Parts: sequence; C-alpha cells; structure tokens
Amino acid sequence: MKSAVIVFPGSNCDRDLAVAFEAATGSKPAMIWHRDTELPDDIDLIGVPGGFSYGDYLRSGAMAARSPVMQAVARAADRGAFVLGICNGFQVLTESGLLPGALLRNAGGHFVCRDVALTVENTQSAFTSLYDAGEAISYPVAHHDGNYFADDATLDRLEGEGRVALRYAESVNGSARNIAGILNDAGNVLGMMPHPERVIEAAHGKTDGQRLFKGIVEGLLARA
Repeated sequence: MKSAVIVFPGSNCDRDLAVAFEAATGSKPAMIWHRDTELPDDIDLIGVPGGFSYGDYLRSGAMAARSPVMQAVARAADRGAFVLGICNGFQVLTESGLLPGALLRNAGGHFVCRDVALTVENTQSAFTSLYDAGEAISYPVAHHDGNYFADDATLDRLEGEGRVALRYAESVNGSARNIAGILNDAGNVLGMMPHPERVIEAAHGKTDGQRLFKGIVEGLLARA
C-alpha cells in the first residue's frame, strides 16, 4: 500500500497528514515536492495537505493547482487512486478542477479556528464508510477561505448524487448549504475543510478522525 503527501511552499500540515497516513497504513508515505512531475508507481493514496501554499497569494490554492505535480495527481485520480485534500488541499483540488466549486473568504471575513460539529452525510465512500449515516462528529477547522460556493445547479447535482460527504451542523463560514466536504463523481477524491488528521489519537482529545483514515485503508484492501 503506497501513499504520498504533496508538499508545497507554505504547506504546514504535511507532517501531521503523514503521521495519520503512517498510523493507518503502517508505512511512511513518500513526501513529494510540488515541482516533481511523477508520483511513485502504483500509488494508492495521495494527501494534499493544509497550509498556505504560496502564501495564499493571488487566490488560495490557485498557484499550487498549477504546480507540475498536480498533473500527476490528476492522472493518479483518473486511474482510481484515493486523493484526500484537507483545508488548503481542498482549495487546491477545486482550483485544479478535480472537484467542482470554489472556496471563498469566510462570511464575516474572520479566520475561524475551533472545533466544529459535523454531520456525516454519505457513508458510501471509503472515506466515510466507517461512520454511520447522519452521525454527529467533531473535527477542528482553521481557515480564512473555507466558504464553499457553487452555483445552484452544481449544488443540486452534488446533493442528488450523494456527493456531499460532510456538512457543518451550524453555519461556520457561510458555506453553501453548510457543505464541509465533497466527493468527485467516482468517489475516490474527497475535499474537506475540517482537519481529521488532528483528531486521530486520545492525546488529541478525541479520535473522530481515526475512522476516516482506517476507512481508506479498508477500501484499498477491498480492491486487492
């Protein structure tokens, strides 16, 4: 089982995500610099971490989305590798076209950094398969640009196709329909603003994120 974490200038959650991947898969992920053009052969799982890629200049995630490595990420996603984008990683995935919509400035213009209540909407993906539908969980958020936006037709399509994976239990940042995380149409790419990698062991105060990573591993094992 091969995993990798992409590192951009300004990534600051890459090591946390690497720890979560190693805890779930039992092996260290490859750390891939954004200028690289290739990923390890037969990569199974790719993490696009949180942070402030390129200092969030221009628009959050917009410059990172054009890094050479993102073409390799897109090719891996097309052949079915799991791709998980968290916070800035979610912004990168929308900016690169791997997921629809955009992440705008938070409503009210304030940085939000706290635990938030979430509802698990879709348990059909590997990412969420170990949760119960409608289950209430809690992850931390820490972002300034987490206000998910898409036009009504796109939102209706996401809802109709069961691609809303996670929803905020309250308005946190102004996101359309309180969407916190969405899947691509194949179900192997998940973008989300909350940070599951920060709640995977008891020392973190809770372990609500642990099942997300274990679910990915079970999904990969089921393919073998």
